[in-house]
Amino acid sequence: MKKVFCIGEILIDFVAESQGTNLENATVFSKKPGGAPANVAAAVSRLGGKAVFVGAVGRDPFGSFLLHCLQEEGVDVAHAQQVEHFTTLAFVSLDHTGERDFVFNRGADRELKYDPQLVSVFGGQVVHFGAATCFLGGKLETAYRQYLREARAAGCLISFDPNYRTDLWKEGRDYFIDQCIYYLKSAHFAKLSLEEARLITGSETLEGACRFIHQLGVFCITVTLGEQGTYLSVGEQNTTIGSVAVEAKDTTGAGDAFVGCVLWQLSRSGDPVSLIRDFDRMSNVVMLANRAGAHTTTAFGAIPALPYEADLGVN
Repeated sequence: MKKVFCIGEILIDFVAESQGTNLENATVFSKKPGGAPANVAAAVSRLGGKAVFVGAVGRDPFGSFLLHCLQEEGVDVAHAQQVEHFTTLAFVSLDHTGERDFVFNRGADRELKYDPQLVSVFGGQVVHFGAATCFLGGKLETAYRQYLREARAAGCLISFDPNYRTDLWKEGRDYFIDQCIYYLKSAHFAKLSLEEARLITGSETLEGACRFIHQLGVFCITVTLGEQGTYLSVGEQNTTIGSVAVEAKDTTGAGDAFVGCVLWQLSRSGDPVSLIRDFDRMSNVVMLANRAGAHTTTAFGAIPALPYEADLGVN
């Protein structure tokens, strides 16, 4: 089984307990581990895979809490870095109109330094780039691009998820798009939302968006469509694979669970690059990943709600 390296941010989400209020009036918050790459690493590990998280936290109680959460899930955090900057925090609530109120305090995640010892063990493994804060400057953005070059040179399967966050890119969307295109040119597998596919490609149709992304060099594309399922495009073959009907309580982390389940299956396939070129086999991979994403919505929080193998009926 190959290792899955997940590179990017990890942070604390402070979620307002009272729904229907804005942050100005919220008084009680729940502390939750967050950050898409960290969630993906936890998802891989819960399913029995070998996940390695690469990111930075502060030398503070919040940073210790986050690393402990990943360690409890069996994620290798030997390459995570603790720095002198405070751990990155996000505060989130829904106001009375249903709009998201969001304040982001960026700290330690931007300080991730390039580690040459890490790339020495990249050879032939799976490397996932989850981009939410990685194009926002700092040492992380420099290290991120360096790791991409090294992963490509080491013959890794490269996975990319744009993780577009409107709150982080109210300005600078063109730069975000340019960076995504740069990373897609090196990716073998890409997972996008419908919003991201349209934003990055400028196409309103799934077929047109996937054609654009395939032309960049991506072999296998998945576009998540919420309750409608997932659109899968491999070469010139495509289909929509239906979602799983569940009573959803919280959609947080569903996309990360989907990605983690896909990468877990690729990591244990023996030859993941061949697998992502096989439309029929990838249809089965996506079907199981849809189940993982749906399962995550049935409980609150991202990491606590992630499925184990038994939850997916895997033998």
